[in-house]
Amino acid sequence: MPIHSYMNGGPVMAKYEKTERLEKVPMEYLWEGLVLSDNLYNYNGSVLLVPSGEVITKSKLDKLINFSDGNNYITTFRGSYEYIMKGKDRPAEIQQKMLENRTGYTELRKGVDHVLQMSKNVMFVNHAEVEGMMEKVYSRMVSVDAGEIFQCITVPRPVDEALQRHSLNVALLNGIMGQWLGLDETDVRNLILTGVLHDIGKTKIPEEILNAPRKLTQEEFEIMKRHPLYSFELLGEDISEDVRYAVRWHHEKLDGSGYPDGLKGSSFVYNVNEVNLKRNVKVNAQNKSVAEVLNKVFEGTDIYYAMEGKNIMLMSKAKDGEVAQQANKVTGIVKDTNGEPIIGANVTVKGQSIGTITDIDGRFVLDAPKDAVLQITYIGYVSQEVKVFGKKELNVVLKEDTETLDEVVVVGFGTQKKVNLTGAVGLATAKELESRPVTSATQALQGLVPGLQISTSTGELDKTADISIRGTGTIGEGSSGAPLILIDGMEGDLNTVNPQDIENISVLKDAAASSIYGSRAPFGVILVTTKSGKKGKTSVNYNNSFRISTPVNMPKMMDSYTFANFMNAGSLNQGGGLIFTEDLMQDMLDWQAAGGGSTGGVKASSNGQWGKPDYDPFTTAWANTNWYDEVYKSSSFSQEHNVSLNGGSDIVAYYASFNYLDQGGLLKAGDDGLHRYNVTAKINADLTQWLKFNYSTRFTRNDVWRPTSFNSSFYDQLGRATWPNMPVKDPNGYYTNNGWTNPVQNLVEGGKRNAQTDRLYQQASLVIEPIKNWITHVEFNYSIMNSSVKETSIPTYNHDVEGNLIDTHGTSYLYQDQTKENYLNLNIYSEYSQSFNNAHNAKVMLGFQTEDMKQEFSSTKKYGVMMGGMPYFDVTTGLDGQGNPKATEAGGNGKRWKTAGFFGRLNYDYLGRYLAEINMRYDGSSRFRRGSRWQWSPSFSLGWNIAQEKFWESLTDIANTLKLRVSYGELGNQNTTAWYPTYRDMILKSSNGTWLQDGVKPNTAEPGNLVSNSLTWEKVRTWDIGFDYGFLSNRLTGSFDYYIRYTDGMVGPAPELPSILGTSAPKTNNCNLRTNGWELSIGWRDRLKNGFGYSANLTLSDAKTIVTSYPSNATNTIGLNKYVEGREVGEIWGLETIGIAKSENEMQAHLLSLPNGGQDAIGSKWSAGDIMYRDLNEDGKISKSAGTLDDHGDLKVIGNSTPRYFFGIDLNADWKGFDIRLFFQGVMKRDFWGTNNFCGYLFGAYGTQSMWGARGLKEHEDYFRAEDIGLSGHTIPANLDAYYPRPIFSEGGKNQEIQTRYLQDASYIRLKNFQLGYTFPAKWMKSMGLTKCRVFVSGENLWTGTSLSSLFDPETISGGNGGNAYPLSSTWSFGLSLTL
Repeated sequence: MPIHSYMNGGPVMAKYEKTERLEKVPMEYLWEGLVLSDNLYNYNGSVLLVPSGEVITKSKLDKLINFSDGNNYITTFRGSYEYIMKGKDRPAEIQQKMLENRTGYTELRKGVDHVLQMSKNVMFVNHAEVEGMMEKVYSRMVSVDAGEIFQCITVPRPVDEALQRHSLNVALLNGIMGQWLGLDETDVRNLILTGVLHDIGKTKIPEEILNAPRKLTQEEFEIMKRHPLYSFELLGEDISEDVRYAVRWHHEKLDGSGYPDGLKGSSFVYNVNEVNLKRNVKVNAQNKSVAEVLNKVFEGTDIYYAMEGKNIMLMSKAKDGEVAQQANKVTGIVKDTNGEPIIGANVTVKGQSIGTITDIDGRFVLDAPKDAVLQITYIGYVSQEVKVFGKKELNVVLKEDTETLDEVVVVGFGTQKKVNLTGAVGLATAKELESRPVTSATQALQGLVPGLQISTSTGELDKTADISIRGTGTIGEGSSGAPLILIDGMEGDLNTVNPQDIENISVLKDAAASSIYGSRAPFGVILVTTKSGKKGKTSVNYNNSFRISTPVNMPKMMDSYTFANFMNAGSLNQGGGLIFTEDLMQDMLDWQAAGGGSTGGVKASSNGQWGKPDYDPFTTAWANTNWYDEVYKSSSFSQEHNVSLNGGSDIVAYYASFNYLDQGGLLKAGDDGLHRYNVTAKINADLTQWLKFNYSTRFTRNDVWRPTSFNSSFYDQLGRATWPNMPVKDPNGYYTNNGWTNPVQNLVEGGKRNAQTDRLYQQASLVIEPIKNWITHVEFNYSIMNSSVKETSIPTYNHDVEGNLIDTHGTSYLYQDQTKENYLNLNIYSEYSQSFNNAHNAKVMLGFQTEDMKQEFSSTKKYGVMMGGMPYFDVTTGLDGQGNPKATEAGGNGKRWKTAGFFGRLNYDYLGRYLAEINMRYDGSSRFRRGSRWQWSPSFSLGWNIAQEKFWESLTDIANTLKLRVSYGELGNQNTTAWYPTYRDMILKSSNGTWLQDGVKPNTAEPGNLVSNSLTWEKVRTWDIGFDYGFLSNRLTGSFDYYIRYTDGMVGPAPELPSILGTSAPKTNNCNLRTNGWELSIGWRDRLKNGFGYSANLTLSDAKTIVTSYPSNATNTIGLNKYVEGREVGEIWGLETIGIAKSENEMQAHLLSLPNGGQDAIGSKWSAGDIMYRDLNEDGKISKSAGTLDDHGDLKVIGNSTPRYFFGIDLNADWKGFDIRLFFQGVMKRDFWGTNNFCGYLFGAYGTQSMWGARGLKEHEDYFRAEDIGLSGHTIPANLDAYYPRPIFSEGGKNQEIQTRYLQDASYIRLKNFQLGYTFPAKWMKSMGLTKCRVFVSGENLWTGTSLSSLFDPETISGGNGGNAYPLSSTWSFGLSLTL
């Protein structure tokens, strides 16, 4: 921030007023709120500080002292002087505060005088004593005066200790040099002042460049070379021109190779027709500045001069009146995109030497021709040109220069500037995760990074999403294709991280980027960097959100009467009779007409019980129940609160946060929910200049609860055991199990399951830099995970017609388990960087990593719970429901694995144009036996920054960034679901024998399956080629990658061996995959002149995986989830559907067209309402033949279940504090045919099952009916154009074969997030003691576009039971964020 621009950047006073008319005003007589009647100037009247009519604010008052003279006087006109003096009698405390704030130039001069005296002292000591004396003087000078000297210089960033010491050291040496040269005291003072101020421009250099722990790249060095210019700009007219230009040119060299102006001796530039070269002038230049000499030379002429770089330009003044006619006083304000003023921005008239700098409010004033073009520049922002057009007031908004302030990306064991990356790395920032009403950071990441695929199959609170990078990585038995997730360099669970603690997330996608982590990361790495403390004043942030969630895509059930007709049709089509009598159906209609619902509507048996034994409620009840409404709430409430603070001194920085999430579940029957507590604390300490210490601790507790019966069998019962005609409660209001089971009763009364997981992470590290650019990291990471489950199962009972409990003596139990994990990780790595000739930049890193994981598990199950509300073993009996002893069940195990790895990396670049990186890792894992325990993981990558080539300079205004990348890498995969995949197990069990010895069951030992001694690592090889681009001042940016990944040696089933072996054949490394894919990201960001900012970002990715070897399927059998060599993973083979036969004649005609067997190979008794299939192989029949690749009959590939073309669309806009975001996410292609009762849920009447496998949802009403059905007056009309075929029970799945008609299109687009926020103006917040305040409303899962059947949700279609899954939530969130 310029010393002279606290108040203005306007014209010099002397040009307009006579200084002798000014009066000196004591500083202590000014007060906050004073309205000036005249201009206020600095102590000598040369700089306008505050124009007339403005109010002196507190901030201006605090800074005016810097412009006073040594006696704390400034100047103004007589009228204002008299007015001010009248207010001199102010409260003593205000006057004292003003006195305490006196620093400014007074202290600067005192500091300079002190240095001057020190330099004089050094001059009089013996040369042998100089070194010791200088240390003594220097130490004293720094300890006493450094703070005072620099306190008065307000700059964009505080002057750090190292810069203070350097500047004072140079000042001292300058003073000594001046003394030796015999200069007079004024010149020596100027030399000292030059030393003090010469590097203050470095406060405008980005810290990541200024403090880079390596040799700067050429691009960074070019930025660094600007600091003398910044220093020059920051010095005002109170500083003599000799000092200012000495500061500007302190890096110049005699041969012209210096910077910033490349001076090689000054030269005059002039027009020979304007300058009289024959005019002689005699000037005494001794002890005079260049400006004073030139003023004297051209005194009395119309020639004026301007110093521009190494040239002194001589120009002729305009003719009389010309200047006055063209001059135009222009005022304006320069702000950033957030509306905050930019202090110290350079404003110049293009092509002229006229210019100024913006003041503390971002304002500027200068005289410029009416047709002038103003150039506005500031470090880190895109320069802007503005045409004056005679305007008096200009509003300028500078946009951040993304090329200059290039983002730093976290990579393996370090960081790199994105412009220098050669691997494929995606990035998500804290802003993109902000204010999302989600349970975990995983959910917020979905759709943000191309190639990162996050899918969920359920909305259950205790389930997590699946994460993969670049599609299917492995199909090996027991192998995991999940990425490695590191949180601040330590393995962790992304679902437990407080999303508001996240600073950024890097996704390492190709082998070159992830190979530094070796066998733990064959399928990519997700690096989560959490927030750290920032030096400076303590900042406290509190934010909250209150959420209302509703279930998405909730199924609706048929009413009982419609369901009865549906079931009767299924039975009649099978050849059976009516399931529901006409009288019962009339009861259903009467019940509905009377407003009856889910309570009552069931008959009493002769023994006084409801329903059975005389009446089966399934076929005799007449209630009208929507079971989904009984199970799920229409809405649930959640809340989240977060508090964080950060700050620190120059030595220690700290960060701490606390987060609490209360997530309500959607179950109405029973209760489910989640409580999450996160506590984080970090300390970063600079112990010495060469040693740093970092420590962080993070604690997470997850409490999740749900009913015990809410398990895998629940969704099989929901629908199949919950017909619409069955009541939830008997007529007396007690739950009834309807003779089989009542899922709602089980949820409410059947017991509760509580799971608690505690995770404690401890991380400590030392960063050692004994010599410049050689940095060693020692990192110690340790985590403990304790997980416990407590589950009670309570039998449920009916009540008789009198309301008495019918005790059937069911068995209850209490189950508890405990899992404990201890994880230890040690990383030691050292890196050294060096540059040669400011062109060749190299960095080498070598390191060692080791991990040790231990897990212990124990479980206990004891029967006979005495009190359901007291789940403790002390109050269990050990008896079953009949009172018989039942043995307590106990189990447990312990597991452990270790890894060790040696790694290295070499980076090289030439001028930032040509980039290369080589990684090497040598890994060992205890999961593999000796002889195949160690594995090499090499990789290389190359990059070419085309836009930094000289031949590209003419295109720079259009294409700012263009970089090509290519990489290759190999990794082993040690990630398996089995802890010991290469060892043969011996399974020991207690009291497990099926015979008795001495009256008790004996312990047993069972050898595991055979294991091949050649079983070893899967190997993953990846090629990647891509490019990054930025056009139009980097407003349009993006990247594209194409990759091929080979997964070789996956563990697969062994070829069959003779049964005489007596056990299954050992598995071998015999399967291979190839994945081809691409990723695209496109982003546009801009801001209009009126301050309206907007951006649009698109991510799109695709991957296709082909099985290249799978010997265990020697016959190439095809079908769902079958792997066939040479074919894509996820292929769906099925029949092609012609349609539904609308009449018996149409079906018979179709069968006659198939003379060699019709459709008999598929089913029998074909009739109207059945499916007609197409004879694709034209053999006169419909069949699947052998169901193999070579003999598949009429089957063909009708789709693929692999999701394709993942995309995300992120739209943002902001204006005057308002911000809005719409984030869409989806999949452009996915076909689906499920398993696990998929057909039962899709069709309602499951053809392969009896009537007891049926369910009735609204969608199932659209079934084929050749004629009207139902009771008179309540008929259900015929439906010849139905979607579903006629329902049939127990006749096989002839109409429900995998086929084109019912293949589900699971592609979708979903409005994942909508946000509308408002950030209050900073000046409002300051008056309330706040820094920032934002209020917002945010919505999640608000809209879905899909052609999928309304029975399914496109994200959970593969979950639950056949797609019948816990629904996702649509959530509205309201909250605020306050920063103190």
